[in-house]
Amino acid sequence: MRRRAVGMSAADAAAALEEARLQQHMDRDREDLVGSERGPAEVAEWERIAQLLATTGGVYDPETDAIVQDELAADRRAAQAEQQRLQEQQQLAARADELAALAGAGRLNRTVESQPGDEAARDLLAQRGDHRYPKVDNWLAQALADHSGHYANPAARTAAVGSLPPAVRAHAALLAALARTGAPAANGELEFAARLAQADPAATNALAAWLDRALVPTDPADTGGAR
Repeated sequence: MRRRAVGMSAADAAAALEEARLQQHMDRDREDLVGSERGPAEVAEWERIAQLLATTGGVYDPETDAIVQDELAADRRAAQAEQQRLQEQQQLAARADELAALAGAGRLNRTVESQPGDEAARDLLAQRGDHRYPKVDNWLAQALADHSGHYANPAARTAAVGSLPPAVRAHAALLAALARTGAPAANGELEFAARLAQADPAATNALAAWLDRALVPTDPADTGGAR
């Protein structure tokens, strides 16, 4: 309809408006058009174009029609947003595949730094039912406990509360508490921490808190001891 309007004068647009109104009147009893918005929409658009030309004079040009240009700009923004969304999905899938491959090869360890978005990559692996995602959980818990990779940023650690499952957060809390005891641990010796966290995150958090309290030096005066 707008292509048809290109080059029309105000008189031409007024005639097209009357034609649209007549067509809408003729179609009012057609059962196949009941509920159709096309007729009213065309009448409304011809009314707008006729009013625009009556106000500005000249002939119709979509390039100078602010409404048309706003709609085109909105379409471009929507297309750009969709393109960005697709790119982010592709990047997320690629990162999930990378973490899964490292986990499967036994190379997902402290030498691999966590990155922003790894929580979403972990979720994607879980949604896929990938059997390697528990190893990714353990790796993320260790990174969170160590404050390594992107978890060196306090804001990232705070965000992890809402983006990581309770079991992963509890696992990280217990690993951090165990590390503060100063007891050395070889690779694999703390595997029990992940099992505890999966079985009961709340109890695991309680154990981590108890360990932290146990590490706090006690003032002899608090226990009635001699100074």
